[in-house]
Formats: sequence, structure tokens, C-alpha cells
Amino acid sequence: MKFPVRKTLAASVAVATALALAGCASSSGEANEEAASSDRADSITIATVLEVSSFDPAQAHFAHHRQFFQPEYDSLLRQEPDGTIVPMLATDWSYNDDSTELTLTIRDDVDFTDGTRLDAEAVKFNLDRLKAGNGPAASTMGLVSEISAPDETTVVITLSEPDPGLLFNLSVQASFIGSPTAIEAGKIDTQPVGSGPYIMDVDASVPGSQYTFTANEDYWDPSLQHYDELILSVIPDATARLNALLAGQIDAGLLTPKAQQQAVQGGLVDHLSEVNFGGIMLLDRDGTVLEPLGDVRVRQAINYAIDRDEMIAQIEAGLGSATSQIFPESSPAFVPEYEDYYAYDPEKARELMAEAGYEDGFDFEIPAVLVDPAFEAAVSQYLGDIGINVTWNERPGSEGITVVSSGDYVASVKPNAQGPTWIMANQLFTPDAVYNPFHNTDPRLDEALEAMQFGTEAESEAAQQEMNAVMTEDAWFAPFYRPSLVYVTDSGTDVETQVSQAVPSIYYYTPAS
Repeated sequence: MKFPVRKTLAASVAVATALALAGCASSSGEANEEAASSDRADSITIATVLEVSSFDPAQAHFAHHRQFFQPEYDSLLRQEPDGTIVPMLATDWSYNDDSTELTLTIRDDVDFTDGTRLDAEAVKFNLDRLKAGNGPAASTMGLVSEISAPDETTVVITLSEPDPGLLFNLSVQASFIGSPTAIEAGKIDTQPVGSGPYIMDVDASVPGSQYTFTANEDYWDPSLQHYDELILSVIPDATARLNALLAGQIDAGLLTPKAQQQAVQGGLVDHLSEVNFGGIMLLDRDGTVLEPLGDVRVRQAINYAIDRDEMIAQIEAGLGSATSQIFPESSPAFVPEYEDYYAYDPEKARELMAEAGYEDGFDFEIPAVLVDPAFEAAVSQYLGDIGINVTWNERPGSEGITVVSSGDYVASVKPNAQGPTWIMANQLFTPDAVYNPFHNTDPRLDEALEAMQFGTEAESEAAQQEMNAVMTEDAWFAPFYRPSLVYVTDSGTDVETQVSQAVPSIYYYTPAS
């Protein structure tokens, strides 16, 4: 069996896998053709925590970057806030009997904003380009052997073997469709041209600071357009975002838990969701560089050493849920008993360190990318109590993915989205996963992944729980808790937060009623 490389940080619920295995199509999410421009509000300004390096759809990133692409580009499928996959440019989809051929029906009433027709050939052009390129989502095409367009409204994606994550990927950043004319002109990275609900006003935009989009008056689905103007304001600093919200300079943005109370007292509206698991990613599980990490007892000791509840209270302002597993409660992989599998027990941790031959401890370097100093101090104290001397290597925010994937570090601290099991597996622990830089493997995982890919629904669920057993009992990671993400809007703005997504898609912001 071969495993597809997954470098996407995507996130949603297991319904994507269920749809893929069943080979079914959704009929929900039809455009509301009755919606009119008079229903739109004037403008919304949304704060983003990161900058975008390119508007080329083949370079589309996940998570926070997705909001930059959604105004200009439609995707083949779309995710509702609860994770349900619904039509977008593809109105229907179905699999053949062995789930190795996905057939999509493409809308016949859509043009790109430069007048180019959006048809099956345009979709094929974009998917071929994504597959052949080096963008963050290119690896989601790893099991795709051929893409064909037998007629103007049909696209067929042929797989070398079933891919339970394909529909999910086609509903996030893997299928933003750009104008072939604009792409071939060579300016798509700074002048995006798609078929989306908004059009970027290049003259009113300042790269690295603010991007202004105006409503596409010819958009095929007015029900997804709620504003005449949409502005994305790049504000990396959390304190600056809070101040901008309180001053009325922006309408929505992500804050830290510590700022939640001040925001609410200032008249803002909070929207809480648990999307990620936070903790330490123990990467060198074979002890290739740092020998102690190759001993499961040491990795277990690190887990036992952490007082998760106290960290939530002191660092997350009490907002979050302690856990010892990487999978969310919504996942078939979730095991209730694993929530407190590593209850705080420093004595047990010291015993395990002694059994492993490290009663005198060892030095441990962890890169820190946008890590709360209070988090660093707590981890240093807890691990120091069992003899592990932690040194923090401060890295810039732009290196968030690099420090985990490079293989230069034996561990890292990084929030990770809790999404569909197949997506998480190919991001975190398959042999070539981007966040498995030492290519650790385990025969039990190989068997479980194969069962999930080729087995029945019952076999898949059992396999997912087996994956969790390896992850948790063998301590591939040291999860601490699921922090509550604090997304805030002003009183004039409503938003629906999304399952396993740090920031909402642009379609789900609406004027408050």
C-alpha cells in the first residue's frame, strides 16, 4: 500500500469521508436566485492574522489564508458551518463502485469576471495545474491519476486508489477555480480573476496591509453576497486587533482568550469554538536526533508531567477542554477514556523517566512560533520538575509550518486542527505526512489506514480507534487541551463559526438583524 502525501492543513468533520465512501451527491445549498443587491449591507472589514503571498489559486493555503481566496474564487464544493459538503461550482457528484472514479457535474451558467466561460475544461485546467505544481494543496491530488472533461459540464477524476479525503479537499483550498485566460497572462498572483462573489479592487488595496473587494454584480449565487464591499485588514498583533475592534475600525476578528472579557465588556459579541488541539508535537519518535524521545516511557512521562487544567485556567482564561488525545469528540476515532488518559501525575512521570534510564533528565529544545510566554513558562516548569531542561527557540510567525516539517527540530509547539481522521492522518502521522518529518511509522497504523481506505464503514471506525490507540498510548504527541477560539464581531455583525476552522468562510458573515 502507498500513502498519499498530505501537506494540507484542512479541517472539517467526518461527513466528507462518509460522502466519499458512499459515492453520493448532495442536493442542498442551491443558489437563492431571489436574493437581490438591495439586501446587502454597505461594507464589512475583517481582520486577518496572516498575510497572503500570492492570489494564484494553485498556491492557495489553508486555515487563515482561505479568506483571501474565497472572495475571488469559487470552489467545486463548499462546506456549511457544520461541515456538511454542499454544491458550489459542481452541482452533483458520484463515485463508481470501487470509489476510484469521481464524476462531477459543473454548472452551465457561470462566467469568470474577465468574460471567460467557466466550463469543464476550465476546471480540468485548474486541477491539472494544481496537481503538477508545488502549492500547499498540490499533495491533495496525490492519488489522482487522471482528470478528464468529456463534455462541457462533466469532469471525471480518476484515482489510483480510493481517497477518503477527496471530497473534503475539493470543498476547501484544493479546488479554487481561476480564469485560464488570466492565469496564462501571468498576473494571477497579484490580480486574481475568478467567478467568486467579489472582485478585488487593486487600486484600493495595499499589499501587506489591506485588501478591498467589491460585490460581483453578475454573481450566480447572490445568497452568498451579504455586503457591497468586503475588506480584509492584515493585523497580526492580537492587542492591535482588540483595539481596532473596540475603536470600531474593524467589524470582526480573532482574539486571545485573555482578551475575551474585555471585548465583551466593550460591547463586542464573542463566538467561541474548539477547533484545535494544543500541546507539544513529539516529532523524533525513533530518537534519531534526541535519543530519549525514542523511548515511549519518556514520551509518556512528558504527558503525565503536564497539569492541563491549571494551564487552561492560567493561560487560556479558563476557556478550553483538557484532553490527552488528538481527535475531537465528533470523530469516529474519539475514545472517551483517552480524554484524561494522562492525568497530571508528576511522580508517575519521574518513575517512567527513571525506568527509561533518564532519571537525571536531559536538555530539550523546542521552537516557539507565536507562543504565549506564559505557555512557555508553564511547560518549562512542568518538564523541569521531572528533569527535562527546556530551551525555547523563538521563531518568526512566517515559519509556523516550516519548523514542524523541516526535520530540523525534534519537537514543536503548534495548534493543529481536529478534522476528519483521514485528513489528520495524512497531515500528522502517515510516513510522508508534512508534520511527520522523521517519517515515523508503525505496522498497526499501516493496517488501520488500509482498513479505513478500503474497508467497510464498521471496519473504518474500528481502524480509526486503533489509530487513536497508537497515538495516545504510545504518546506520539503530548496534547494538553482544546483551546477555545475567541472570534469576535461588533454588535452590527453576525457570523457562524465553522467546525474545525479557525476563521469562518466569508459567506457566513451577515449584517445583524
